[in-house]
Amino acid sequence: MTDYKAIVGKGIKVVSTNLDNAEAEGQIWFNSTTGEFKDVVNIEAWASAAPQTQNQRDGGYGQSTPSSASWFAGGVDSSRNSTTTQEWNGSGWSNGGNINVGREEITGFGLVNAAALAGGSTYPPSALKNEVEEYDGSSWTAVTALPAKRKQAAGAGTQTAGLVSFGAVDPPSAAGSISATALEYDGSSWTSGGTGNTARSQISGCGTQTAALAFGGHTSPSTTFPGATEEYDGSSWTTSGVMNTGRGLMAGNGIQTSALAYAGFTPYRDLSEKYDGTTWSNTPTLATARDRAHGGGPNSSNGLCAGGLTSPGVVSVVEEFTSSTNVITAAVFATGGTANTARRQMGYTTNSPQNDFMGYGGFSPGGFINNSETYDGTSWSEGNNLNESKGQLAGAGESSSAALAFGGNGNNANTEEYNGTSWSEQNNMNTGRYELGGAGTQTAGLAVAGESASSGTTTLTEHYNGTSWTTSGTMNTARRENDAAGTQTAAIVAGGGTPSAIANTETYNGSSWTSVNSKITASVAPRTMGGPTSQTAAITNGGQAGSGGFTSTEQWNGTNFVTGPNMNQQRFSHTAGGSISAGIVAFGDAPTPAMLKTSEEFTGESSALNIKTVDTTNI
Repeated sequence: MTDYKAIVGKGIKVVSTNLDNAEAEGQIWFNSTTGEFKDVVNIEAWASAAPQTQNQRDGGYGQSTPSSASWFAGGVDSSRNSTTTQEWNGSGWSNGGNINVGREEITGFGLVNAAALAGGSTYPPSALKNEVEEYDGSSWTAVTALPAKRKQAAGAGTQTAGLVSFGAVDPPSAAGSISATALEYDGSSWTSGGTGNTARSQISGCGTQTAALAFGGHTSPSTTFPGATEEYDGSSWTTSGVMNTGRGLMAGNGIQTSALAYAGFTPYRDLSEKYDGTTWSNTPTLATARDRAHGGGPNSSNGLCAGGLTSPGVVSVVEEFTSSTNVITAAVFATGGTANTARRQMGYTTNSPQNDFMGYGGFSPGGFINNSETYDGTSWSEGNNLNESKGQLAGAGESSSAALAFGGNGNNANTEEYNGTSWSEQNNMNTGRYELGGAGTQTAGLAVAGESASSGTTTLTEHYNGTSWTTSGTMNTARRENDAAGTQTAAIVAGGGTPSAIANTETYNGSSWTSVNSKITASVAPRTMGGPTSQTAAITNGGQAGSGGFTSTEQWNGTNFVTGPNMNQQRFSHTAGGSISAGIVAFGDAPTPAMLKTSEEFTGESSALNIKTVDTTNI
């Protein structure tokens, strides 16, 4: 009888704790603590990911290599014939440059910094297009058009070696309005390629110009969805394995020997299949059934399904597919403890952890208040009161026993410190103001911008050293109802009001402010979590524009903002603390219900080995 060592080349390890990523994959071990044999199991799954910046369907998209970079452009968002480009960086979405000719049902190919869009259609009235545009990662440029108008075609390849094949054409060819022909692009001109075996539109594709894959779609009549698959070698097409479920308007990604197809019509499919170069096999289904979605990913082990059309309309929902020995748990907001007093525009400990967070003062339904509350990671408890009732103040501090409160309504300049038991008056700020931002610690605090009765919306910055305040460099853009996050020497401010909502973002080095890339969405009264690292890794959440509040969040990576997971409740003028791995948002205002006392805990994305116990019953 062949034993384990003869097969694997080494014996079974005996360990007191489970093996880590470097050791575990591909072997069995015995955990002496639990008395069980363990191994690592590969799993396939679709998991929720950060939503797109806006709802979008029927755009063009390119294959991504690696899977951490994808793009989608055009299609339909809040209106027909969109010009929007959205870019994925592996964790969230940001807006890119607009295309020149808004259209939908477009064919895309290439990478995020070297992409191309070809053909498409405009509505209403229905009209096919032959325009072609190239993207350099920031802007789109018109280039040589297709020889004939075409939509709903399959795309493959790169910006300098692209392929557009099949689809609906105008004017119709001798074979009709649905084509099987291929066009090859060399970065400057189009030439005819091989003709496929089954003419169809609403088809998906992936791969390269010399090793492409086309699958699904519909033939005439449009109710026929054969599920046919064809491979292209750079000159001719060969019929391969048929999909398990024929459908059109799918998304797909990968290479000729390792591809993934998902979603599709008729209507709103949640199906997913992978291709190994010969046959298709079913994989776990999507959580959201849809068609006209966008795809991305390097192969059948990694995919990205974004946006699309479902009931009741266009969505921004994103799911990631992984085939891995690791279980990926998406970042999420979950319900936390309910506080004692509903309120907004309060001070809070910006640099404290999730389980030692404190909020104080604020405006309640009954007016300005002075009470404080501390969150221990489970529940809120009352602390001692500020010396004066006030709202529209700012705060700082690293724990519930080292808090700082300053500014507030009535052009307040007062400062108070909390030692875990009581609040004590300290030296005033140099300029009294309200609706300002705060950051830092109790002995190294930062007061930023805000509204002053004498000078209006300000750019003022002041430092606190545990005793007194000193004036420092001014911001580039005056604002109020802003938040600040980080430390006295490394801070960030994103958004706020002038009084209208702005998206402007600035970072601070301890003496001067620098304008950086803006938030995706302009907002008044957003808040930021991230602790001392906020300048390079933060999550800004909530806010308000007009009469509505936001549930949306945006992740800051030190250079750009991308979308993050949504909160459960619309919030603005709220509190936020903790880190990007364990944060908290609480209190605030909302259109419905107004004045909140609820909280939400944030848990960042995590990855862990899928370790299973080996069944030894029959051994």
